[in-house]
Amino acid sequence: MVKESSSKLQSFPLQETANLESGKPSPASPEAVTKLKTALRLKDREIDILHRISEAVSGSLNLEDVLRHIIELVGQATRGDACLLYLLDRTNEELVLRASKNPHPRIIGRIKIKLGEGITGWVAKEKLPVAIPRDAFSDPRFKVFHNLPEDRYHAFLSVPIISKNEVIGVINVQHRRPHRYSSVEKALLVTIASQVGGAIESARLYEEARKKAMQIETLSKVSKTIASNHYLDDMLHLIVSMMAEAMSSPICSIMLLDEKKEELVIKATQALSHTYSSKPNIQVHKSLLGRVVLDRKPLLIRDVTLEKGYSHPELAKQEGLRSLVSVPLMIKNSVIGVFNLYTSQERQFSNEEIQLISTVANQAAVAIENTKLMADTLSMQEALQTRKLVERAKGILIKEEHISENEAYRRIQQKSMKLRKSMREIAEAIVLAAEIKM
Repeated sequence: MVKESSSKLQSFPLQETANLESGKPSPASPEAVTKLKTALRLKDREIDILHRISEAVSGSLNLEDVLRHIIELVGQATRGDACLLYLLDRTNEELVLRASKNPHPRIIGRIKIKLGEGITGWVAKEKLPVAIPRDAFSDPRFKVFHNLPEDRYHAFLSVPIISKNEVIGVINVQHRRPHRYSSVEKALLVTIASQVGGAIESARLYEEARKKAMQIETLSKVSKTIASNHYLDDMLHLIVSMMAEAMSSPICSIMLLDEKKEELVIKATQALSHTYSSKPNIQVHKSLLGRVVLDRKPLLIRDVTLEKGYSHPELAKQEGLRSLVSVPLMIKNSVIGVFNLYTSQERQFSNEEIQLISTVANQAAVAIENTKLMADTLSMQEALQTRKLVERAKGILIKEEHISENEAYRRIQQKSMKLRKSMREIAEAIVLAAEIKM
């Protein structure tokens, strides 16, 4: 756990150091002695800050906690009005906003900057810090994000976060008013960025390992469930329940395709909400979920309450649903349904998460198909057994009543209709009566 002392770090006056950079008084003068003592005191405070930052970020392997504490400590150390932290998505070669001093819950993870794009992208690409004392928005490299109030700030200090000589992110410190960043301020932020790089990378690796372990465990549980002797309804309910728990989802569901009506019908869900479970079937050709069936590929929606064409936005608001990922249930090249997973907050699903959901969906599809084949087999066996009994009953009637085969079949059929019993039941009664006479 991160120690509380780190969160109580006091800001120190880095501006005092800037005053030391001007003027060279005589070594023997009292002024020189005073400034030297001040410089030493500030150096001690700088070392203390770096020690506290090291203590804070090394005390946790949770990536979100690490990023939050970095932002908190950098903001305290620099007295910046804003502090933003971007991490590099190596796959897409873009910087993603992951943490900020001022809360931006709706845009965290949504603002993305390509390498070389804007001041932040330039810093990441060139691996060099940038300090702009005023009118940062006038810099030709500046890129405006209308969702960020920080775009209107004057001063801008941006440094790359480096781990093992590779850029993994960028830290931006901004001031509302013009502000000349001293060499000490720049050096300190560069030092902090390089020091936290290892902690961030360790937390990312831990997060990836944890997700992989969760995925393997979930797939293992799903495989065991499918291999069990559970009935299909129970099996599908267990699958959606396990996925909902693994992905922290308030509602997870499996919908099967009714090909004749061209509708998607809820087959299984772990949701306790009767409103959701009893919602109307979804028309394939008139809905977003229908696109999953028609296009045979996953659908991702950032906010279903705002998405044009989503079938039940009011229900989503009522249930507190935001993001959705829906993947097809595939058997060879045919879609037999969809697997839906909702989140209670806006969320960007990773490729690994989508792959996990798709794998589970395919396993569920196999379970459904196997159950259907088994039911068809049992139905065929039942039909064959019924045919044998009817043939045997016909033979008894032909022998006892001296009637034709067609007449014997007609009598069994009429008796079935009159008594509202199946022909198998009538045939069994005829055979049993004949055996009693023997």
